[in-house]
Amino acid sequence: MSLSRTVLSSGRSIDLSDLRMTSTYGGMLEGYPCKRVNDFKIGGRLRAAERAFPGTPVHLVPPALAYPDGTAGAFGPVEVLPSVACVGLFHSGAIAPDADQVLFRSALAVVWFQATPAVPTEDSADAGLRDIPWEELAQDYEL
Repeated sequence: MSLSRTVLSSGRSIDLSDLRMTSTYGGMLEGYPCKRVNDFKIGGRLRAAERAFPGTPVHLVPPALAYPDGTAGAFGPVEVLPSVACVGLFHSGAIAPDADQVLFRSALAVVWFQATPAVPTEDSADAGLRDIPWEELAQDYEL
């Protein structure tokens, strides 16, 4: 059973079967959000996806960044990611045109950031999620 279904811009339906959400800056004791910190946070989510779903390709939806003020500290300007970091596993029908659609499916682990801790749905999925080039990134597997 899927948690939700999203229709991509290409028209393909994908089902979300696993979703892990964390606070983007949870546990950050000192410093401030900047490019260096964000690169570390993004890298951590990508590694988490690789560990959680071994053998499944992983894709990062480029996050929207906010620059709330023009100040810069020792590590550069303040640069803020959306407050919720998400790692999800999506499934769909097989990609290969000659694959048996009953025996084969395709999968892709996706990392993205969003403003609220809500499960993306067909109506609420971020444009970055809907624009995933599934046929280029996902991988077929046999049931």
